Amino acid sequence: MNNIPPPPLAPPLASPRGPGRRQRVVHWYRSRTLRSRLTFLSAAAVAVAIALSALACWFIVEKQLYDQVRTDLANATLPPPPRVPALLCYPTPEQALAAQPTSESPENGGAVARDTQYVVATAGVCLPPSATKAIVVQPGDTTGFKLKNGESIIRDGRFTDGTPAVVRISLTRAGARPALLMVATSTQPIEDSLQSLAILLGSVATGGILLAAIAGRLVARSALKPVDRLTDAVEHIARTEEVGTTIPVHGDDEIARLSTSFNSMSTALANSRERQTRLIADAGHELRTPLTSLRTNVDLLIRSDDTGRPLPAATKTKLLGNMKAQMQELTVLIGDLLQLSRPDTPKSGPAPTVVALHELAGRAVERAKLRGPGLVFETTTEPWYVHGDAAGLERAVINLLDNAVKYSPPGGTIDVRLRQGVLTVRDHGPGIPSDELQYVFDRFWRSPSSRQLPGSGLGLSIVAQSVREAGGEVTLGPAADGGPGALATVRLPGGPAPE
Repeated sequence: MNNIPPPPLAPPLASPRGPGRRQRVVHWYRSRTLRSRLTFLSAAAVAVAIALSALACWFIVEKQLYDQVRTDLANATLPPPPRVPALLCYPTPEQALAAQPTSESPENGGAVARDTQYVVATAGVCLPPSATKAIVVQPGDTTGFKLKNGESIIRDGRFTDGTPAVVRISLTRAGARPALLMVATSTQPIEDSLQSLAILLGSVATGGILLAAIAGRLVARSALKPVDRLTDAVEHIARTEEVGTTIPVHGDDEIARLSTSFNSMSTALANSRERQTRLIADAGHELRTPLTSLRTNVDLLIRSDDTGRPLPAATKTKLLGNMKAQMQELTVLIGDLLQLSRPDTPKSGPAPTVVALHELAGRAVERAKLRGPGLVFETTTEPWYVHGDAAGLERAVINLLDNAVKYSPPGGTIDVRLRQGVLTVRDHGPGIPSDELQYVFDRFWRSPSSRQLPGSGLGLSIVAQSVREAGGEVTLGPAADGGPGALATVRLPGGPAPE
């Protein structure tokens, strides 16, 4: 036999209601704009509410109408028992109705609201004279022979021409024989009324859904106006890079909170860019002076070698000393700029550790003594431990001491105290004018009276940043006793024992 491989099976057809259709619907919904989605959701919600209300109204009206018909039929007065000879009795209601004589003016005055017929066990279905309708008899109607006086059965039924009706069955007598009296009321008017009500409710529901869609569109447009303004502001910033743009805030809802957050973010970005621009400008200004001096000295040395007229040894030594001092000044300035280039957030620096502030202050004093050999340092410290960056805090204390050394007169005294987390550094120099105290912690700010002294104006800015990152605060002002000099105060949270 030849081994013929079976033909490949055809892939199963995807159900039109399967995952593919659901995914297309989800994709269509997600591809719409937020305004369209809000409009769709509001219209859908109103449509569901209107549809449920219309259905509930229709069923309530239907129940009330049919209950009213059953109640009227149950309370209706039954006709007296007839004589069998006066009845037209046939095996089926259709035959009994067909045998009725044609008369334009029947004895009972024509068709009445209720039609009556009798069911006799031996004679079949019997109709009274001039009857215009016959009731369809169901197999379960024979249970009516077991009814007692005053009892009746009410059920839904129909006439032989198909007209719906409500039928009442009770036990009576036709002559000497027991018979079932069947009285029916047509419910066709109720069906017609319910059909008209359904058309009316459908029209109202359709109009309500259309109005809901229009109202949803208007509400979505009104509700999303702040979002549109926010979008325009963001696009304007992205297009022009003009940070600092804000939008008006109205109310205190989620949109207002979003607008407030955007305004805060935009303002923070503007302030950050302003600080960055100011830092670059100030750094360029501060770097220009030592670089110009270095270039002048280098040009002078090169020119002396090119012309064959070497400088005197003393002059050359002085130039080289000046260049070394300027290089040191540049090194300090670049280090300060790197320190200040970090964001003003604690998370940007090293992880905080437990720092013994009293030991750190002692090391800083020893280094300050090397920079001010002729000065007297009076130091009193108590144990105090804080959480922070040890290198940053040590640099802050050293900068405070360097500032005190710089402004102290020859042979002056510098008081260093650490008590209960409060570190004070007091010098006996000229002090700081009261109108300049508000600028002492600004970057690159230097007092007009001290511009001839070395420094970049970044030391106190680094102090403020390091102390702020450790959760403390620093102030600089006149001495507390009213004497000469300035008093720097640093408060850091912590405790006398490590935690």
